[in-house]
Amino acid sequence: MSTKPTTLKQFQKRFPDDDVCLEHIMRVRYGQRFACESCGREAHFYRVKGRRCYECEHCGYQVYPTAGTPFEKTRTPLTDWFFVMFLFTASRNGVAAKEVQRQIGVTYKTAWRMCKEIRTYMGMVDGDRPLGGTRPFSPVVEIDKAFIGGKDRQGQDDKAVVLGMMERHGDVVTRIVAGRHGRHVMPQVTTWVIEGSRVMTDDARVFQHMDKEGFVHESVNHGEKEYVRGEAHTNNIEAFWSNLKRGIQGTYISVSKKHLQNYLWEFEYRYNLRHAPHLMLPCLMVDFAKPARRA
Repeated sequence: MSTKPTTLKQFQKRFPDDDVCLEHIMRVRYGQRFACESCGREAHFYRVKGRRCYECEHCGYQVYPTAGTPFEKTRTPLTDWFFVMFLFTASRNGVAAKEVQRQIGVTYKTAWRMCKEIRTYMGMVDGDRPLGGTRPFSPVVEIDKAFIGGKDRQGQDDKAVVLGMMERHGDVVTRIVAGRHGRHVMPQVTTWVIEGSRVMTDDARVFQHMDKEGFVHESVNHGEKEYVRGEAHTNNIEAFWSNLKRGIQGTYISVSKKHLQNYLWEFEYRYNLRHAPHLMLPCLMVDFAKPARRA
């Protein structure tokens, strides 16, 4: 099986029109045959002509495959939605709403909403899990803060404070925190990093007492130009920050605190699938929320 990312030609061949896209969503969410919620009989559901719905072969009960997905109630063609999802997985530094507007010919308002919904969906698909562990070969967790946005006025906390926690050679979890102090940072650390894990940080004051929180802690003193000491370093999480900031500054120019977490989810998704780029698009295409069954 090829591990190369999906090409535009492959994408267009797979999803040539709206009917194919809707059929894909229907079969991914419901399968070929399933029990009808109205009559209770196992049935095949057939497409209703001219509508985005399918009906039971026995009783005519209708289901709408796009309900509960980013495409619910949208008037934008599904091919456009799928194409924008392809752009998000094919790009390294993100896709601006202006670019989406130019590519598919929608209004800026529509393009912005599509991008927001897809970023939220990427965060849902990627999910989060506790990092680290206490077993002998559990991965080291690097923890660091980044300051994004604002006007960098000295003495003013006008930047968004983002906490990053990353397993070496593994996943990253990012969260916006209310401030740079321990009362803001440590609750997130104890939530997402397993107690007893080996953690690496810089020499920031907020991380100086992590051993008291139950972690095996090592740090490097950036103030003294110390960046690596044996296994102690934060180079991986800092590389993630570098890529994130390049993407924001180069593609999005500016991101408000209100919507920053959506952008973080986007970059998390691509980073966490960096070793399997061929799965970036398929994961988005098969992880549509499954509809809840009535009791």
